[in-house]
Amino acid sequence: MSDEVSVPKFWTGDYYNEGSGKEGLFDKLKEECGVFGVYRHPEAASLSYYGLHALQHRGEESAGMCVSDGNEFHYHRGMGLVKEVFTKDLMATLTGDISIGHVRYSTSGDSKLTNAQPLVFKYRDGDLAVATNGNIVNAPEIRKELEQSGSIFQTTSDTEVIAHLIARSSKDLVEAAKDAFRRIVGGYAFLIMTNDRLLVASDPHGLRPLTMGKLGDAYIFASETCALETIGAELIRDIEPGELLILDENGLHEDRFEEQKHRKALCAMEYIYFARPDSDMNGSNQHAARKRMGSQMALESFVDADVVTGVPDSSISAAIGYAEQTGIPYELGMIKNKYTGRTFIQPSQELREQGVKMKLSAVRRVVEGKRVVMIDDSIVRGTTSRRIVNMLRDAGATEVHVRITSPPFKNPCFYGIDTPNRDELIASSRSVEEICREINADSLSFLSPEGLIASIKGNHQDEYKGGLCLACFDNDYPTTLNFKEGAKAGCGC
Repeated sequence: MSDEVSVPKFWTGDYYNEGSGKEGLFDKLKEECGVFGVYRHPEAASLSYYGLHALQHRGEESAGMCVSDGNEFHYHRGMGLVKEVFTKDLMATLTGDISIGHVRYSTSGDSKLTNAQPLVFKYRDGDLAVATNGNIVNAPEIRKELEQSGSIFQTTSDTEVIAHLIARSSKDLVEAAKDAFRRIVGGYAFLIMTNDRLLVASDPHGLRPLTMGKLGDAYIFASETCALETIGAELIRDIEPGELLILDENGLHEDRFEEQKHRKALCAMEYIYFARPDSDMNGSNQHAARKRMGSQMALESFVDADVVTGVPDSSISAAIGYAEQTGIPYELGMIKNKYTGRTFIQPSQELREQGVKMKLSAVRRVVEGKRVVMIDDSIVRGTTSRRIVNMLRDAGATEVHVRITSPPFKNPCFYGIDTPNRDELIASSRSVEEICREINADSLSFLSPEGLIASIKGNHQDEYKGGLCLACFDNDYPTTLNFKEGAKAGCGC
């Protein structure tokens, strides 16, 4: 094939999921990353390995871990999956009882090893390691200011900004960190480690999830509770918005860098799509919440059909809820192939749909001759929904009715989700009827914002919008978005 011909790829580089945060066969949203921390456990590295493995769905492009033995750091970062980055021999070198780990998609900063986290630095008081889940909205502005005053940046990641702010401060670590957090704007969950201390912080709105658990006398921190379950840790609580925890030789000290004056605004997409079904957030289990979304969807937009099926894996819970509410049988109408593994095949455009079928297949015996309700969690560009609808039709479905268990996704995210520019979001410029025709469905309905909030039923149900950020649906962003160099159309990828 001629070099001038542009061909699609399953993966775009030399390792599994390189560039997957940018494009792919499916236009699903990508979470930026997940974090995991351990304080004072002799097997900190091993616990972090299993914790990161449980959080692998939050970032499949790079993984990293930094461990302290009290005197020095031992760390490693690599591109690829957790099981590929950390070998048995390598794990033996990561000794110590304090650890922070990270899994990442390249939604902010380039897809390369220098941006893999945790980022590790030398500063006046010793070693410093930083890992974060989220996005700093005003990072470009702060970065420009720091560079003009002499700072030299080693990465293109937003996360490096916080390290420079801390390093340039004349205050002690805790006060320097507080000042830095007050300076930055965005959605974030930070783990900051020195040789003998661990700092844990959540943004003033709690946009990105972070939980605390205990394993014996050790403290464990994770983006999701499923990681705590994996290592047998007991869930203690969620980290509160604007909270700063300091763990040192004196134990755990609870502090704040921001007063509780901001609205709680946990990302609604965590409930809809990102988090694992076995995780809990704000007192609400994800599987149960998604079932309620499906049930509410049935109440709002019932359609008579023969079978209900969900797009695996994130929409299966909602499909079960829709089926239970309507009495229409739930069937496994689509199968996801979890073992495609690495591939460097570069198919021609004609074979692109075949590539989709490598990842997802319709079960002909289930859908053939049937009226199908297809449940999915969101529509981004519309290309994935169209492929799936056509796949079901090719398998013999007589009707395909699409039900989306979220409101129309109209606006980009600035807080750590890889979203396209606004003009690429199909719901930003097309009506529901137009989208329905675009994806070749017989009917299409979205869950209402009120139905979504009622379905989640977390501990913040009485708060503004149920304590959720719904900006991607309603354009009501919880933070200021004052971009001095022109308005952004999407995430700072």
